[in-house]
Order: sequence, then C-alpha cells, then structure tokens
Amino acid sequence: MLFQRGIARKRRPDVRSTVSPVRIVRYTKVNAPDSLTPLPLAAPSSAGGASTLADALADRLRQMIIEGELPPGTRLNERALCDRLGASRTPLREAFRLLAAEHLVELQPNRGAQVVSLSDDDIRESFEVMGALEALAGERACRHVTPEEVAEVKALTFEMLACHARRDLPAYYRINRLIHQCINRAARNALLTQVYSNLNQRIENLRFRSNFDQLKWDKAAREHSEMVEALEARDGARLGAILRHHLHEKCQAVLDGRRAEREALDAEAAE
Repeated sequence: MLFQRGIARKRRPDVRSTVSPVRIVRYTKVNAPDSLTPLPLAAPSSAGGASTLADALADRLRQMIIEGELPPGTRLNERALCDRLGASRTPLREAFRLLAAEHLVELQPNRGAQVVSLSDDDIRESFEVMGALEALAGERACRHVTPEEVAEVKALTFEMLACHARRDLPAYYRINRLIHQCINRAARNALLTQVYSNLNQRIENLRFRSNFDQLKWDKAAREHSEMVEALEARDGARLGAILRHHLHEKCQAVLDGRRAEREALDAEAAE
C-alpha cells in the first residue's frame, strides 16, 4: 500500500471555503506497480481551473476515482469526505451530482452516493465502442493533422515514455490522456469528440488500472511509439488498426485484473 501527502501551502486555507491541498493516494489492486510516485493535485486558483467549489471538489473526486483511491462500488461517506477535503456537505453533494451526470457516481435514494461499478459485459461493450471511436479518430487525424500537432504528439509521447521509465503511473496516465485527446482533436469532427469524451469518462479509471500489470504496461508504451510513427507517416489505416488493438488489449488487461482480484478474495475467504 502506498501513501503520499502533498505539501501544505504557506498560508493555511479556510477549510470550509476551499479544497485542502493535502492528498493521499492508495493503490491496493492486484499487480499494482511498485514505487508509484503520484503527483499532488493543485488546488484551484481564481485565475483558472475549477470555477466553483463544487467543480473543484468534483475534480478532486474524479481524480481519486480514476487513480483507484475510490474504487468501483465504494460508498461515498459524506462526513469522511467533508473532513478529508475540507468542505461542507452542500458543495460536496453538488459535486456528487456533477459526477453522476458523467456516470461516474450513482445517486441512490436514502442511501447516498457510490462509485459506479461496471459489469464485465459493460466493460467489454464500452471498450469495443471506444476502440472503434479511437480507430476512426486515428484514420481521420492522418488526413487532417498539422505538422505542429504531430510535433506536439511526439513531444508528449517522449515525456510519457520518460514517466514510464520512472514507473510514475499517475503522471504517465495524465500525459497519455493528453495524447489521445490530441489525436481525437486532429480528427476535426466535433461529434466524434463529444461521443468520445462522454464514453471515455466512464472508463478512465479502467484505462488507468489496465497498466497495473507491468508487462502489459510495457507493451502499451511500445504501442504509443508505433502510433507516433503511423501519425507522422499519415498512415490512417495503420494508426486506426493500432488504436483499435490498443483498446482491445486494455480491455483484456482490465478483465484479467478483475479476475485475479476475485480469485485472490476467494482464496482469502477459503483460508
């Protein structure tokens, strides 16, 4: 189990008016990489970022869900989260509603909120559709991408691979997400981007945990180098095929991890 705390700001914030900069990250999943070094999440500023406290809280909770600190099925204890995040219940409940609209949190009458847990069939179907969307984006991007956008993807990939070499999964994933967004944006199709974003929100935590297996993480990193080559060559068919296969492998990694977790729990129960 891994914990890391952020560094407090010089002036202590009002715990009822802003989100505390203190952050704890926990990894408890089977085959989670050792020596992860998650980065602290900065508090929102008046110059940018979240525009309201509810938005800021939703951002924090979303990150906690993506990185596995709040695993699927977790019931969200309002009192504990208020103490943890330094906020009152009203903006926290509004943050729950924002995340419910993204299908990350389920609001249950008289039972509060909990993190959405997808079934194996939900996961297969979601990744199948996402693979098709990523492939279409890759094919279109090769027709419309600019030299500047290719250079941006190459630079981000170089930075991401450096994170992979350090086994810094949180930083790796944040850059990875930017790369996929760049390819999607280069496709020049607003509806595709909208559908992609809506579905991706549902499975970002699964895409993150698909890298818990070191060998599969290594393979995914190599595939990103192949994506850059295909994009630079403007080879849409190849890039589309790589992206579709990439998402298929992500799906299998998630399902394999879930099966390993179930088997570990069954073994513990049998002891």
